[in-house]
Amino acid sequence: MSNKNILKDNVGKKAADLIKDGQIVGLGTGSTTHYFIRHLGERIKNEDLNILGIPTSYQSLIIAREAGINTTTLDEYDIDIAVDGADEVNQNLDLIKGGGAAHTLEKLVDSSAKEFVVIVDDSKMVRDLGEFPVPVEIIPEALRVVKKSLIDMGGKPELRMGVQKDGPVITDNGNFILDTKFEKIRNPQKLEKELNILPGVLENGIFTDLVDKVIVGSPSGIKEIDREDLI
Repeated sequence: MSNKNILKDNVGKKAADLIKDGQIVGLGTGSTTHYFIRHLGERIKNEDLNILGIPTSYQSLIIAREAGINTTTLDEYDIDIAVDGADEVNQNLDLIKGGGAAHTLEKLVDSSAKEFVVIVDDSKMVRDLGEFPVPVEIIPEALRVVKKSLIDMGGKPELRMGVQKDGPVITDNGNFILDTKFEKIRNPQKLEKELNILPGVLENGIFTDLVDKVIVGSPSGIKEIDREDLI
């Protein structure tokens, strides 16, 4: 296991230890959340916990089933706690997410949870968002129009292409992703709203005012940052 994967494993286990018997848990998407789901599955098995998971993607659904976690949907239950990763986290605990092309359902699940916990390694902590491009999910028919609008807003959009398939990445919702590079994002709340009002845009990967706790893994150990500590 690489050093970075060790950090991901450590924060995944730390987050899994937060889960209480009887809770409904939002299961995020991505490489770090993968470790959380595995550790949660081990706790369910070893401690005979009654836990239901609500996946945010087909990927997290498959991993949850492999880990022995029973799953359900938002239509059936409210969420007690959601655990997810991030591509960037700034000093105000705003995020850029969507490297796994699942940010639309992730935002729905994470915003619906009573508590939202983010797990990352220390390389994801930044002063200002913007080094990582903002994923913008669009309906396919809106590609040209939205791309032009993003350029007019100062962005540099690129259609995300498949790695092991020809053509663009297709999200779980059947849409395209425009990875849009902006310079340092000084006002993520404003940009998040401006992107979402563009016709043809379903959702974007900026998450503001949602996170309750960030668990950060580094070579020196694990650090927890609570939103209440920022006040």
